[in-house]
Amino acid sequence: MSVVGVDLDDLKRRMQGALASLKTDFSGLRTGRASASMLDPISVQAYGQSMPISQVGTVSVPESRMVAIQVWDKTMVAAVERAIRESNLGLNPVVDGQLLRLPIPELNQERRQDLIKVAHKYAEQARVAIRHVRRDGMDTAKKAEKDGDISQDDSRVASDEVQKLTDQMIGEVDSMLEKKEQEISQV
Repeated sequence: MSVVGVDLDDLKRRMQGALASLKTDFSGLRTGRASASMLDPISVQAYGQSMPISQVGTVSVPESRMVAIQVWDKTMVAAVERAIRESNLGLNPVVDGQLLRLPIPELNQERRQDLIKVAHKYAEQARVAIRHVRRDGMDTAKKAEKDGDISQDDSRVASDEVQKLTDQMIGEVDSMLEKKEQEISQV
């Protein structure tokens, strides 16, 4: 859909990119259950560049409270261990040759509150990204009006549509945050 002077489809696509990024960030927040995706946000310094853990080893979940990483190159074991320890996920890897075991401890109330704070930080980053896209849309409408490409009324309609889209996307961020808070708070 396109309003005169503003490509709403492009704005929506860019805002949905912020939502996808938030979803990825949220998947990295552990909730007491083991999952391979909880390691997705962790990068390892490997071969002179930063890589996700999944590109230096096989990540598996052998049991509900354990994640295992079979590192392919034994010279990378120390780097993977260091990246996990420095990740603020509260995990302590147990090294067994090229296999790293990550026991997932029970979440205490203090750690749950910390994770909720991190979730709020991720949500705020997504809101800021959405607002940046909104600003781009508003600026495009104002520029088109200033250049005489569209009337003042069309500019106002375009701005209103951009604002509606922004409100909808921020509402989605808020609902995702609420779901994640409930997931983290479950004992």
